[in-house]
Amino acid sequence: MNPNTPPEELTGDLEVGKPYTEAAGMIAIVKSFEHVLHGTGPARGWKALVNMNQKDGFDCPSCAWPDPDGHRSVIAEYCESGAKAVADEVMTKHTASPVLFQRYSVAELLQKPDLWLGQQGRLTQPMVLRPGATHYEAISWEDAFQLIADQLNALDSPDEAIFYTSGRTSNEAAFLYQLFVRQYGTNNMPDCSNMCHESTSVALAETLGLGKASVKYEDYEKADVIMIMGQNPGTNAPRMMTPLETAKRNGAKIISVNPLHEAGLLSFKNPQSPRDMLFGGEKLTDIFLQIRINADMALLKAMAKLLLAEEAKSAAAGQPGRVVDHDFVRTYTSGYEAYTKSLDQFDLNDLAAQCGLTIAQIQEAVDLFKYTPKLVICWAMGLTQHRNSVDTINEIINLLLLKGSIGIEGGGASPIRGHSNVQGDRTMGIWEKPKPEFLDALKREFGFEPPREHGYDAVSAVKAMHEGKAKVFFGLGGNFAMAVSDTDYTTEALRNCKLTVHVSTKLNRSHLTHGETALILPCLGRTDRDRQASGEQFVSCESTTGVVAQSHGIVDAVSDSLKSEVAILGGLAKATLGNKSVVDWDRLVANYDEIRALIARTVPGHENYNEKVRQPGGFYIPNGPRERKFKTSDGKAHFTINAPTQHELQTGELLLMTVRSHDQFNTTIYANDDRYRGVYNERRVIFMNEEDMKNQGLQENQVVDLHSDYDGKRRTAHRFIVVPYNIPRSCAAAYFPETNVLIPIDSIAEKSRTPTSKSIVITVTPATT
Repeated sequence: MNPNTPPEELTGDLEVGKPYTEAAGMIAIVKSFEHVLHGTGPARGWKALVNMNQKDGFDCPSCAWPDPDGHRSVIAEYCESGAKAVADEVMTKHTASPVLFQRYSVAELLQKPDLWLGQQGRLTQPMVLRPGATHYEAISWEDAFQLIADQLNALDSPDEAIFYTSGRTSNEAAFLYQLFVRQYGTNNMPDCSNMCHESTSVALAETLGLGKASVKYEDYEKADVIMIMGQNPGTNAPRMMTPLETAKRNGAKIISVNPLHEAGLLSFKNPQSPRDMLFGGEKLTDIFLQIRINADMALLKAMAKLLLAEEAKSAAAGQPGRVVDHDFVRTYTSGYEAYTKSLDQFDLNDLAAQCGLTIAQIQEAVDLFKYTPKLVICWAMGLTQHRNSVDTINEIINLLLLKGSIGIEGGGASPIRGHSNVQGDRTMGIWEKPKPEFLDALKREFGFEPPREHGYDAVSAVKAMHEGKAKVFFGLGGNFAMAVSDTDYTTEALRNCKLTVHVSTKLNRSHLTHGETALILPCLGRTDRDRQASGEQFVSCESTTGVVAQSHGIVDAVSDSLKSEVAILGGLAKATLGNKSVVDWDRLVANYDEIRALIARTVPGHENYNEKVRQPGGFYIPNGPRERKFKTSDGKAHFTINAPTQHELQTGELLLMTVRSHDQFNTTIYANDDRYRGVYNERRVIFMNEEDMKNQGLQENQVVDLHSDYDGKRRTAHRFIVVPYNIPRSCAAAYFPETNVLIPIDSIAEKSRTPTSKSIVITVTPATT
C-alpha cells in the first residue's frame, strides 16, 4: 500500500448499468433525504433542509451557484448535492471525538478509505499529534493557540509559513485571516482557486478587467442561446438546471460541449415541478458537441471563423452588422482587426478535425446564435485545468465580443465557481498576489506596512515545503493533501514541515499526512449556530454572480467545544502577534458587525456593508463589464490572439481527464456510487472508448494500472477497473483524488499555474498486483 494515497483495494462489488439520460427527478428527492436521515434525526435534518439558501437561512456549503434574486421555493431551495453537504454537516449519530483517536493510530487511519474517514462524523475537540507520537490526543484551545504561535514566532522569516484557504470560509473569517497573516508578515496565502478557476480569473482580468462572471441569475432565463462548456451541472451545480429549464421554456436553445454525455446536460426532471413529475422533464440540450479533451479552443476558433463568414454574407446582402456587432466592437473593444486577421491562418477542416467534429456540426451550432447577441457561455474545470486554459477562456471572450454579448440582458460570460465562497474569499484579500491598492487600504486603516512581495500559490507552496523553504502549513478548511496534484510529492512536502494545522469540521486524509507536530482544530459549520459575546452572529458569502448575502446557522453544534472560524483566527492572531498588533481581536470576535465595518472601509464595493447585507437576498457588488466599463489598460475589452495546441499522443497513449462522481463534492466522498454514469459500489474505474480497449487488448472489468511519464519520471495509479464508455477515441476519464497521483507537480497552466488535471497523458497496462 502507498501510504501517501487513498487505499488501492477494490471493493469487489462493482456494478455497471446504463448511464442516465435525465437528471434529478424522484430519485434525487429520495437520495437527498436518505443522506440526511442516515446521519441525524428527521427534525434536525428537515430544519436544515428547509432553511438552506433561504433569505433568512444559511448559504449552502456546497457550490457557489447563486440564489434567485426574487421568489425562492418555500421548502426546497436546494439540490441533491447541497442536501448531501448538509447531511455531512448536521450529522449527530456519529462524532469523531477523542475516543476515535484513542482507538485508532494515525497509521491505522491511513489504511481507511476516504469515505470511511468522513463517515466518522463531526470533529468535537482540538487534537494534537506530538513529535514521535502514534495517536492524536486532546489539547485545550489555549494550548493549541500557544503551540502554533510559538512555532510561527520561532521561524527565521514569516515567509517560512503557508496559510491556505478553502472556499468554504466566510467573508468575515477570510478578511480576519488575511489581516492576521499580513500583520504576521507574509503573502503566502494560496487558496483552492489556485487549483480550479485561477485560469478564469487571469483570463477575464486580461480581457474584461474583472475576473468574475458578467452575468446575473436572470440572464440565464433571458438568454436566446446558452453554451455550456466543460461542465457537468447535474452533479456539480444541480440548481443551475432550474434556470436552464426556465430558459428552455422561454424559447432558448442550449449547446453542450463536453467529451461525455452527462445526464445533467441532456434532460432535467425538476423535483419541485408537478408538471415535470407527472409528464416528464425538459429536454435541455439542442445540440451536443462531443469534442475531444482540450479541443475547446479549436472549436471556438472554428465558430469565430464561421461567424465572420456569416457576417460577410450579410454584408454582401446589404445587412452589415447583423452577425457581428460592429458598433459594440468599435466603441468598447480593441484588437479586433489583429484578431480577425489571425484567424486566416487556421483551416476550418483542421480545426474541426482537432475537435473530432465535422464542419457541418459546428455550423449547426453557430446557426443558433449568429443573429442574436443574447448568448451566455458558461464553463468550469473542463476548461480551466489544461496548459492552455487561459488562452481557451480568452477565446470564449473573443466570441462574446464579436456578438456584443457583454453588458446586455441575456448575454455574457459565466464561469461556474465550484465552492460556496471561493469568490468571496478572493474579494476579501485571500490571494498570494494582492493588488497594491488593497494593501494601501490596509495600511491606512490598521497602521502597519503590509508585505508587498508576492507569496506562494498552491503549487509553489508544495514545492517550498518539499525543499524545506516553508516549515509551517496552516489550512483553513479543505483537504489540501488530496486536492493538489502529484499526491506522492505533495504528501512528502507536508511531512517535511515542523508543524501542520488544519481547521476542519470532519476528519480527512490531510490530517493524517502531517508534519513533525500536527493539530486539528474543529470549527463550526455553515449550519451551526454561532454564539459570541454580543449574541448570535451571522456571516456572509459571495455567489458566482457577485451577490453577497448573509448566512445564519440554524442548528446547535454537536459539541460545545467547537469554535467559529472567526473565533479561531482571532484567538490565534492574539496569541501570535501580541502587542505587535493594534487590532482588538476580542472585539472583532465578539461582534461580526465590527469586522464588516472594517471591510466596508477597505474593500471596494462593500461600503455600508452592515446595512446592505441585511437587505433580503443581499446585494450585488459592482461589476464593470455588466455596465460595459472595462478596467483594462486602455479602458476597453480586449480581443486576444491565441494559438490552439494539440496533444501529440504516441501509440498506446491516452489523454486522461479527472472527474468527480455524483456522490462526491470536491475531495469529499459521500458514497461509492456514480449513478448518472451507471457506476455503483466502486470508485477505482477508468472510462475508456471501446475501440481503444480493443486496440490495447483490454477487456471490460479488467484491472489495470495507469501510468504517466513526465520529465523522465513515471507516476502510477494502481488497480483501476476498465469500464467501456461513450467517450471520444484516445480519451479517458477517472475520478479524483484517486488519480491526482498521476499529475506532475510541474504540469501547470500557463499564466494561471493551475494543475493540468484535465490533460494527463497516460498509458494503461494490466495490473501487476
